[in-house]
Amino acid sequence: MTTLGELWTSVLDVFGDPDPAVAAGAGIVALVAVANRGLWSVTRNAITIAHEAGHAVVALLTGRKLHGIRLHSDTSGLTLSAGRPTGPGMVATTLAGYLTPPLLGAGAAGLIAAGQLRLLLWLSIALLLAVLVVVRNFFGVVSVLATGAIVFAVSWFATAQVQAAFGHAFAWFLLLGGTRTVLELRRRRRRGLAPQSDADLLARLTGVPAAAWVLVFGAVCVGAILLGGRLMLFTSFAT
Repeated sequence: MTTLGELWTSVLDVFGDPDPAVAAGAGIVALVAVANRGLWSVTRNAITIAHEAGHAVVALLTGRKLHGIRLHSDTSGLTLSAGRPTGPGMVATTLAGYLTPPLLGAGAAGLIAAGQLRLLLWLSIALLLAVLVVVRNFFGVVSVLATGAIVFAVSWFATAQVQAAFGHAFAWFLLLGGTRTVLELRRRRRRGLAPQSDADLLARLTGVPAAAWVLVFGAVCVGAILLGGRLMLFTSFAT
């Protein structure tokens, strides 16, 4: 029977470099999951979970009272918090949404580069459990549970090689998926379909045009892809 100490040791096991073909294949899989319209309509829910989790965590860190998260079947989400309607706390909370997926992706790539693939999986499970506690609608609960079940199954039952492939795909998906949501935001705003977007709320809070905030989101995404991609490819292909 596995003891807590043995489990912790297993979580902290350092993985060797994966096969280069596995790392490259994982990136292609993630790209397909993001680029294919049919797949994206499902996989985008994972990006929404990360997006809303970012709002929630920063709301708590800035002293706001978190009322909960709602995740919807159209892959949209909403995080409700109470506090000052203006000021740095509200700005930071609003800013966190679109920045969280690419930053999590870069962080995941850093753990992969350090050989901490299993730690990456278990940290992801811990984050999903924390989100589950504050989700306030049925679809949101199902979405978080389904995502968590997939990550848990890989972390508990899969071989080391499968875990390595999944970890790479997971990091690439956060990087690429976070970028696609920013591109979607830009397209919707150009068509006048997103008047209540995070970028527009930031514009009202700061006086900085919403288009500039979209550029900020995009710049962070590009930077995260460059950093995360370098970390994963260097780890996988270094001689």
